[in-house]
Amino acid sequence: MKPDEKKITLTAADAKSVSKGHATAVGELLDLKKPHPNVRGIGVGVKWKNGQPTGEPAVLVLVTHKVAKEDLSKAEMVPSNIGNLPTDVLAIGEPFAGDGEAGIQTLTKRIRPAKGGYSVGHKDITAGTIATCVYDILPGGSTNPPVHGVGIPPKYYILSNNHVLANSNAASLGDAILQPGPFDGGTDPADRIATLSRFIPINFAPGSTNLVDCAIGEGQFHDLDREIYWSCCVRGWRRKAGVEVGMTVKKTGRTTNFTTGRITAINATVDVNYGGGKVARFVDCGWRWPSRYCKSNGTSN
Repeated sequence: MKPDEKKITLTAADAKSVSKGHATAVGELLDLKKPHPNVRGIGVGVKWKNGQPTGEPAVLVLVTHKVAKEDLSKAEMVPSNIGNLPTDVLAIGEPFAGDGEAGIQTLTKRIRPAKGGYSVGHKDITAGTIATCVYDILPGGSTNPPVHGVGIPPKYYILSNNHVLANSNAASLGDAILQPGPFDGGTDPADRIATLSRFIPINFAPGSTNLVDCAIGEGQFHDLDREIYWSCCVRGWRRKAGVEVGMTVKKTGRTTNFTTGRITAINATVDVNYGGGKVARFVDCGWRWPSRYCKSNGTSN
């Protein structure tokens, strides 16, 4: 049965009404001192029942997989209500960044100019996905509010994740970035497309939070393309306030090819596994369903 479009969406005002319950759930279910095995995140969304959306705002508890009640201890069970708000359990798999299963490689060939969706990677990793290509804000532009500037960009960059371009903080500025990534046959210097220019460090310390997993590498204008293969050409960017539960979205990734889905959870707090015992907590996230992000190499943009 096709979901009711009106009941699958959640307005910004309704989402805000769940914020208190969301904060309570993070404190109770993502407490590092009293961890709930299987719980990986908390988000805001719509409660579902019998495979259909109810339209009722709910606190979404993101788990690796669902477990029958009789197999859980009382301490492990997710309460039906938190802060006078209903909860709903959503199975998302293991949120994983970095080296994972090889999957079905699709957009792995060398391409110039390089488009979003294709394989890329720091010289010491396996491979990830190009998000798109960008440039710095031009004179007269601003981020708040979003305003385009005027002029000729002095530099051009590939945009992707820190774990793709900066080897999860282990890289040095100026390191080679290859397209395709090393796992897909890229070698240095033959396939060097950019050098690491900037990255936002990922904080792995317990109790710390992160907003983005992001890095850029400087390349040549003629080697870079702002088109995202099979998806779109980037025209600008949207403020987070414009993202709502139920919105349809699309993406192109090195491993998963072209996929579409819906925003299922917003304002999510999620613990992401980076391998080697490292876990980073991200806040203010959106979660798309269906998602192949979990346990899949190179699809996390």
